[in-house]
Amino acid sequence: MTPRLGSRDLFPDLRPPVYLNHAGISPLSRRVQQAVAALMARYGEEGLGALPAVIAEREDLRGRLAALMGVSAAQIALTEGTSRGVSDIALAFPWQKGDGVLLFEGEFPANITPWQQAAGLFGLGLRWASLDGFGDGSGDGLARVEAALKEAPVRLIAVSAVQFQTGLAMPLGALADLAHAHGAALFVDGIQGAGVVPYDLRALGVDFFVCGAHKGWMASEGAGFAYIADPAALRPFTASWLSHTEGLRFLSEGPGLLRYDRPLRDDAAVLEGGVRNVLGFGALGAAIEAHEQLGIRAIFGHVQAYHDALEPLLIEAGFESERAADPSARSSILAARPPRGWTVGEVAQALGAAGVMVGTPDGRVRFAPHWPNSIDELPQIAAALATIRAGDPTRSR
Repeated sequence: MTPRLGSRDLFPDLRPPVYLNHAGISPLSRRVQQAVAALMARYGEEGLGALPAVIAEREDLRGRLAALMGVSAAQIALTEGTSRGVSDIALAFPWQKGDGVLLFEGEFPANITPWQQAAGLFGLGLRWASLDGFGDGSGDGLARVEAALKEAPVRLIAVSAVQFQTGLAMPLGALADLAHAHGAALFVDGIQGAGVVPYDLRALGVDFFVCGAHKGWMASEGAGFAYIADPAALRPFTASWLSHTEGLRFLSEGPGLLRYDRPLRDDAAVLEGGVRNVLGFGALGAAIEAHEQLGIRAIFGHVQAYHDALEPLLIEAGFESERAADPSARSSILAARPPRGWTVGEVAQALGAAGVMVGTPDGRVRFAPHWPNSIDELPQIAAALATIRAGDPTRSR
């Protein structure tokens, strides 16, 4: 069955009539479920005999992901997801004691904690920047970053491609230019953008980009990938047996090949130290077929059209939209503050009772559609919002 924008044909088992929580966990399509089941059956039938084909499929996946992100396969590592990717790079970056790391207030903790740990281990200095002035077209946010870079040396800027609370899409190209002009690298946590927002990482000048598979890519948890512009510059502290060149030879090519002095790989796969998440990458390989067939730019346009129709309904119902005024700073997320007198939990419960599933991070109601969502869902959302507009839950407390 071919994926179509606005069609749930590949999701016949999805229960919520309106699923707008793709920024949390995307449901698995029938195609993905069948691919994982077939992979499990293959291992059930063949055991170790299934491995050569699985390794070939994994290398194919690496190349397909690279093509979607505008980079080379040698720059892609298949990882266990965003958190592992951030941690591995935080430990592998060639730090010098006293190096500075610039972080942003309001980031998801997965893009803060690993840098804090690295700071303690390597003697780094953490500095902080505000997200104010991004997304409004003023340029004030970039000016503040530039001022921070001039104030004290920074080796790396760590930022999310899309801010998880508000859906603010950060200007990655401009941030990369600023970083490089001041001798720093740009690290990007891409989990809330990749798969919906189109990225050409080479053109943007990003140095590192990590993400998981279970949001925009519509695959399963526990899988993802990392992009590393210059893998040879890393000093991996989390390397293991498959991080070495020709790491598999001693298992199948005869005696005398078991060695401990083989050099580490000089490509991004140096981070793939051991056995991979076979089922997770099988799911990811099946899931990105839709992205390849539809095109990420078309998916992004579809989502923005959905937001264009949804935002006026939210405002009419008393929500405060946090969608960026600057169209270039928009993403797959439309976040809004709840109407007066309502908590995010009460709003989510009221919407859920009407068949509309949303997220509620950090005091926002987060609406995150994807390519299967249809504009035809808007009347059902409008009816649910009308119920919210008509009632004030504080009266019954």
